[in-house]
Amino acid sequence: MWLYLATLVGLYYLLHWYRERQVVSNLDKYVFITGCDSGFGNLLARQLDLRGLRVLAACLTEKGAEQLRDQTSDRLETVILDVTKTESISAATEWVKERVGDRGLWGLVNNAGISIPLAPSEWLTKQDFMKILDVNLLGLIEVTLSLLPLVRKARGRVVNISSIMGRVSLLGGSYCISKYGVEAFSDSLRRELSYFGVKVAVIEPGFFNTGVTNSEKISRAIQEAWDQASPEVKEIYGEKFLASVKKSVKKLKSTCCNNLYLVTNCVEHALTACHPRTRFSSGWDAKLLYLPMSYMPTLLVDAMIYWMSQRPIKAL
Repeated sequence: MWLYLATLVGLYYLLHWYRERQVVSNLDKYVFITGCDSGFGNLLARQLDLRGLRVLAACLTEKGAEQLRDQTSDRLETVILDVTKTESISAATEWVKERVGDRGLWGLVNNAGISIPLAPSEWLTKQDFMKILDVNLLGLIEVTLSLLPLVRKARGRVVNISSIMGRVSLLGGSYCISKYGVEAFSDSLRRELSYFGVKVAVIEPGFFNTGVTNSEKISRAIQEAWDQASPEVKEIYGEKFLASVKKSVKKLKSTCCNNLYLVTNCVEHALTACHPRTRFSSGWDAKLLYLPMSYMPTLLVDAMIYWMSQRPIKAL
């Protein structure tokens, strides 16, 4: 009996391995990527350009666009895009339409994202929450809805860069909220678009060395949030708590992974494989720590985070 069971499991993984390695035959296709100034988006644009895809790279700044063009082939084209502005999204959509024509858009990669303001929720205002939601969630949704007709025409792919923080909420502010929203939007979109041959994938990176995890920027954001907090909040948390949090942030860089290819390779697979996965967890911290935590009982996860986190000065 155990031999038969082992054989069935072995055959299942062999079939799974074979299916995942089947690649789309023609890669002369258009892919639109947001947030290509730096980080995952910049590396992905260069990586897909080397694979021969026709990359349409959206950058926030002209400087970022120029640097990217200097590092890539003539196939790659750039456009300036601010995902928080409807007029900018509309202009970029028309720009994409002109280039893809009747072929449609094979791939849409929603990569643009920010992580600050980042601080305990009580230190922040509604406007602080909206800054992140406008980019990470609402901007992603508007870009997707604008380009969806072109993706449907090509029976293509939508790849959304989420985070393991879209599964386990460890941080205050709206970063985790935005990533939980990306997960929910992606799930509903995948089910709706399956009728039209469009596939939707979610990438869930752990901690990587990018602008999102820049310890100096995060530390400044925490200090700014503290400065705007009410006297009552400052009294409850205490200066010692602030110092401890900023000290932990300084250690962030040493714990982040430097191999960004662990993420971009997942995106490439989602765009080029005949049978891409629905979700990709990138990084060993995501696979071995945060992903298992997302399946644990809430009581246990709460206890783990409680004992790992800094304690306010007037904590019970």
